[in-house]
Amino acid sequence: MTGTLYGLGVGPGDPELVTLKALRILRACPVIAYLAANESDSFARSIVAEHLPGGQTELAIRIDMSAPASDGQAIYDRAAEELAVHLASGRDVAVPCEGDPFFYGSFQYLFTRLAGRFPVRVVPGVSSLTATAAAVPVPLTSRNDVLTVLPAPLDAAVLKARLAVADAAAVMKLGRHFDKVRAVIDELGLTARALYVERAGLPEQRVLPLAEVRPPVPYFSMILVPR
Repeated sequence: MTGTLYGLGVGPGDPELVTLKALRILRACPVIAYLAANESDSFARSIVAEHLPGGQTELAIRIDMSAPASDGQAIYDRAAEELAVHLASGRDVAVPCEGDPFFYGSFQYLFTRLAGRFPVRVVPGVSSLTATAAAVPVPLTSRNDVLTVLPAPLDAAVLKARLAVADAAAVMKLGRHFDKVRAVIDELGLTARALYVERAGLPEQRVLPLAEVRPPVPYFSMILVPR
């Protein structure tokens, strides 16, 4: 019998948004693993810290966010093999993931490496998108509207083309790409509709009209362009 790998969505930051199912599995697994930037605490772990029972083996997967993407893939290779040792020994492994594991979640990189070798279960979580809309609050779409979700690192021309035909849109992962995204939205005449949300659901949450935002902005921020 091998262990099971669990990808647990733990929401965007508010510990009260962790689902009962994720909480039950988190407390039962003998091993937990989580992503963390070099020399920083894990955001995912901080969300569930108050729920951890103690006595579990904890594995921090350290990622250098400034390194080339190829370096990150090597880190996931090594992390997957480390988790495989526990799984092969019959120990279940829980990986808490901020937001939802399969909505731009880094858990997918472990999933692709381990799903063919061990049982994997995914528990969905409250995504940053829905948490951000609730923080405003504003309905993003209705009836037959199409919601377009765009990552800010996209080329400006691609962002402009997608936003130009969107009924409603969300642009996430802003960080150092904010000025580019803001310029595209200005060019399309959408600034009056656009809303900015930073760290949705956390005590330091900020909600502003896009026109009032001054950079720099954090990675965990989003622009909404509702219908």
